[in-house]
Amino acid sequence: MSETTLVIPAEIREEYEILASNTVEILPLDEFVDKLLRSKREGRPLRIKYGADPSAPDIHLGHSVPIRKLKQFQDLGHQVVFLIGDYTARIGDPSGKNTTRPRLSKEQVLENARTYLDQIFKILDRERTEVVFNSTWLEKMDVSATIELMSKFTVSQMLEREDFHRRFEGEVPIYLHEFIYPLLQGYDSIAIRADIELGGTDQKFNLLVGRTLQKEAGMEAQCIMTMPLLVGLDGINKMSKSLGNYIGITEPPRDMFGKAMSIPDEIMWDYFQLAAGFSPAETRAIRERVQSGEMHPRDAKELLARTIVSLYHGSQAAEREAEEFRSRFSLRVFPEETADKYRFSLAETPNLIKVLTATGAAASAREAQRLIQQGGVKVFDQPPSQPIELDDDTVLPSSARMPLVAGVYKLKAGKTKFFVVELSE
Repeated sequence: MSETTLVIPAEIREEYEILASNTVEILPLDEFVDKLLRSKREGRPLRIKYGADPSAPDIHLGHSVPIRKLKQFQDLGHQVVFLIGDYTARIGDPSGKNTTRPRLSKEQVLENARTYLDQIFKILDRERTEVVFNSTWLEKMDVSATIELMSKFTVSQMLEREDFHRRFEGEVPIYLHEFIYPLLQGYDSIAIRADIELGGTDQKFNLLVGRTLQKEAGMEAQCIMTMPLLVGLDGINKMSKSLGNYIGITEPPRDMFGKAMSIPDEIMWDYFQLAAGFSPAETRAIRERVQSGEMHPRDAKELLARTIVSLYHGSQAAEREAEEFRSRFSLRVFPEETADKYRFSLAETPNLIKVLTATGAAASAREAQRLIQQGGVKVFDQPPSQPIELDDDTVLPSSARMPLVAGVYKLKAGKTKFFVVELSE
């Protein structure tokens, strides 16, 4: 049933509009509305499930998208159940992947889980969040219970999942333990009696498995809500630490602000709504001001960067970073106090490409060469004996491997990395 043919009762319309905003799908929509209505009339909060496998220690803005939706449910009086997949993380969720995910040890998972909890409470209310670990019930499953769970789905049903189907067609191995992952995630919904489960669009199959298993168990089936995947700083791929296109929510304010200012103009509107908490109407108003020329795109992006930093570090840190950013970029002033400092020998870094890779400004020599050729490297200062001006666009590509000399170089790479390199003989 489409939203256009579904009548939303007046008593829950405002709540519905808040919760439905910025979602991709709510399935089934009529059941979702019915759950909200019964919750309102009975004074019974809905149980909202969100599961996260602590496969890495840090959370980035991409992870914050569903967590911010959880906060909306929480503010409307519903019970958020944040599920730490400490057991399923040891299996590895294959969703959206073309290869088997590496399996983690119990110790790795528990350490990552500790940092996850520290970070999610930057968004959620700790006192009103129920935190559960799925090892509580999954570790107690014996072989008979596991086989019974596996009997609920066929291999052909599993191969309907896009990533499994793609791997099967491409003759990429699919291991049996990967088939059981969606079943375990679905069983979690039974264990916590979830009314609604949230996840990214890549989790749709797994969320629907939970709905099916609840029906099999004689329970009222959960509704599912899929959230958009936030595109990373490269403007192309989903935000990911492995791709380096992310903004971590525990990053220092300076790094967070600088990265936010590097977001491509065409996708910054998604960040306003998904990462910064602006409503669709507020985002639309800012966008119209930019399109009409009333507001410069740079000013809109600065508003976005200030808002993101404020959410995780406070308004004072946001204003401080905004001032420093303007002084560094608008006034072209090299930030002496905050620039990273490095010391190398000429044997270690004999040329500019080696400098960029050694400082982490580029992940590889090829990336360093591309950064230079695209005008992404600026030299503020260099030793007087350096024979060629390294920020001269006409010579940078050819001089990138030209030997450097001993002395101090003050450099900028990309839009946010400023650093001082002292080279010795």
